[in-house]
Amino acid sequence: MRRMVRVLSALLLVFGASVPLSAQEPGKPTPPGRTSGFQLEQNYPNPFNPETKIPFVLGEELFADGRPVVVTLRIFNLLQQVVAIPVALGHPSGEGVQLNQLEYYQPGRYEAYWDGTDQSGHQVASGIYFMQLTVNGVSQTRKMYVLK
Repeated sequence: MRRMVRVLSALLLVFGASVPLSAQEPGKPTPPGRTSGFQLEQNYPNPFNPETKIPFVLGEELFADGRPVVVTLRIFNLLQQVVAIPVALGHPSGEGVQLNQLEYYQPGRYEAYWDGTDQSGHQVASGIYFMQLTVNGVSQTRKMYVLK
């Protein structure tokens, strides 16, 4: 199992630590040095098996015009294929709503939950995955590890 994680980590280094995922996402990544008004934080626990929580922060500047912000969170594999869409925790629409084009009305720290399954309901394999948070068309991406 450790060898598999090392091999996957080596592959990641070969192909670059930052996968743009732009072919899948119409949103644009945040340019270095610019603030986007939101922050995708590291999931916990990481590595995880079989479930994890993904925290993110929506800053006050996003709500300056009085309109809600639109938030999407997706999980990708190394091939940049969408694996899953986590569910929002504590969202006004209720618990367990997929975090796909959800509107948020106020700034704060929020969380999403992923049970480690793909869109078909099967447990994903051990390896490296990417979580991508898109807020009003701007994206941030971080990696996470599933270890069984």
